[in-house]
Amino acid sequence: MTQKNKKIDEEALAEAYNRALSLEKSGNFDAAAAAYREVLDLDPDDHGGASVRLASMGRGETPFKAPDAYVATLFDQHADVFDNVLVDQLGYCVPLLVRQRVQALDLGSFKRILDLGCGTGLTGGALRDLAEDITGIDLSENMVEIAHEKDLYETLYVAEAIDFLDDNEEAPFDLIVATDVLPYMGALEALFFGAVDNLVPGGLLIFSSETLPEETFAGKPFMVGPHQRFAHSEAYLRDRLTATGFEIVEVTDITVRMEEGEPIAGQLVIARFL
Repeated sequence: MTQKNKKIDEEALAEAYNRALSLEKSGNFDAAAAAYREVLDLDPDDHGGASVRLASMGRGETPFKAPDAYVATLFDQHADVFDNVLVDQLGYCVPLLVRQRVQALDLGSFKRILDLGCGTGLTGGALRDLAEDITGIDLSENMVEIAHEKDLYETLYVAEAIDFLDDNEEAPFDLIVATDVLPYMGALEALFFGAVDNLVPGGLLIFSSETLPEETFAGKPFMVGPHQRFAHSEAYLRDRLTATGFEIVEVTDITVRMEEGEPIAGQLVIARFL
């Protein structure tokens, strides 16, 4: 029996994870790291995001992305309260910022929009009257179910964003939007190349990202920040977009959300596929 097919010892996993969290909160990062490695041994798919927490503590390599199992589990668990927590408690308004910038720059209406990481449909709702057709993609089945109930999308898929971009054989889109997606991705090359493959010439890619002070990056293109979310340097975003064939229309500094009473800095990026 391979490790991948081995049944997870849920009791041992919960014990190790709770011990790791407790040690991390107490500031005993070395012991916490050892406990998180136990978690990964018990659950290689990493439903609890131990690899991300290790990177956040500086005790593990920065992964190229958050594990799919972790992202799906996280959002499945919070789907029912997602809108209330994110919008009302954390002040998240990125979808409305996207709409404001699209209108301010007179970018027009859209025939086909792809909403990557659509969640419960916050961005779909903000852009609904600007589009003839919107397709939504999300890893969380529970989130997609809630989005479906809102009747905002012509098509919804439970899928990982890069996988969808790689496999899609439908007509290309004239806008791909990804709000609150990059905090779960590190390396962005696959995302940007996938967007190119799914956009009409002149099509737009609009996304939000989180960032940290330049000195914190210390030359790194991206890293896992203190809240277990990926942050990207603006230089990396600009470099990768240009290298992939995009023209940068606008990079706007924004407050993405609040976290423990503090604003989380980020960018709203609009790029056009040449």
